[in-house]
Amino acid sequence: MPIPSPFHSRTAGLCESHEWRNWSGYLAAGVYEPTHECEYYAIRNSAALIDVSPLFKYEFHGPDAGRAANRIITRDAWSMTPGKVIYTPWCDDDGKVIDDGTLACLEADRYRFTAAEDNYAWFQDCCFGLDVEIRDVTENLAALAVQGPSSRRLLERVLTGVDLSALRYYHLAKATLDGLPLVISRTGYTGDLGYELWLSPEDAGQVWDRLMEAGQALGVLPAGILALDIARIEAGLVMLQVDYISARKALIEAQKSSPYEIGMGWAVKLEKGDFIGRKALQKEKQAGSRWALVGLEVDWTSIENVYGRYDLAPQIAGRASRLAVPVYQGNRHIGQATSHTFSPLLKGYIALATVETRYTKPNGPVQLEITVEYVRHTVYARIVALPFLNLARKRA
Repeated sequence: MPIPSPFHSRTAGLCESHEWRNWSGYLAAGVYEPTHECEYYAIRNSAALIDVSPLFKYEFHGPDAGRAANRIITRDAWSMTPGKVIYTPWCDDDGKVIDDGTLACLEADRYRFTAAEDNYAWFQDCCFGLDVEIRDVTENLAALAVQGPSSRRLLERVLTGVDLSALRYYHLAKATLDGLPLVISRTGYTGDLGYELWLSPEDAGQVWDRLMEAGQALGVLPAGILALDIARIEAGLVMLQVDYISARKALIEAQKSSPYEIGMGWAVKLEKGDFIGRKALQKEKQAGSRWALVGLEVDWTSIENVYGRYDLAPQIAGRASRLAVPVYQGNRHIGQATSHTFSPLLKGYIALATVETRYTKPNGPVQLEITVEYVRHTVYARIVALPFLNLARKRA
């Protein structure tokens, strides 16, 4: 049975919909209000508070902490200095992705991973023979994402001990809120200006109350998973077990993916030296990958025409879908769209898709399968580069 997160005493009273999801064993609000629209627009127009405490969190501490992290991830942990955060996948020996998340350098010999799933046993195996202690701190650390264009203004009202104008993208710093210590990182899963707060679970309620009070004039709202899903698709961000399957969970070899195949080739640093999966990834880099992650922009007139056959208006401007559907070029099945949604900001239907590499030409025409009145149809779409939405304020 899912258990409450450190913020549940506050989120429970605000969740008017009573729609809860099981996120890694924790209760997570799917949507607070009857619909997700206001929560989505809080992310894009003001600021939203998103409880991300269910993320798995692991600390590496000891003389070999950096060496251990570098052995696991595809990026270069040696290039990190205290206060730096990186986003990275990690792979098995065959170069297939197990999970992806962030790695933060807290001190010279102390690092913290965040992950979507339990990686404790894998990390222990990978660190065999190294002088490093691995601690699962998931339950010892509450996490709250503050996302949106007003997030900095909100946090400047309540935080002390930190200069947010100097906190760079994917960096962290120590701060206090009403005397309560916390760590703030300029990270998030929305593709917008945003931060994440890492704090003691005992302080979660007080921090939430203070942020909601200070953000009232800014239009701050709590946001659930439904709004977050739309934002992350717009930002071109993949989700484990949705847009790719963990190599540890795949039932057959064909279900596994390399970093190159899920849009994370930029995060593979073959030149850094040995790491788990490097040899396999070197071979793939030379030979080329069969699959690639792309964006799809779906032709709206084509959608209207299909629904029009049944005298219906399009029924797709709602929640994001995680149901994979086939992608075709002509009569050939070339891949699948794994996350798709109507983007309120872009005013169009978009999808993350994995397709055969030879069909990834920009603006290349494809067809996407949709089901209307229990009948399968195809609508026209075109291949586009990711992300769909690339906001300058995210890095400003």
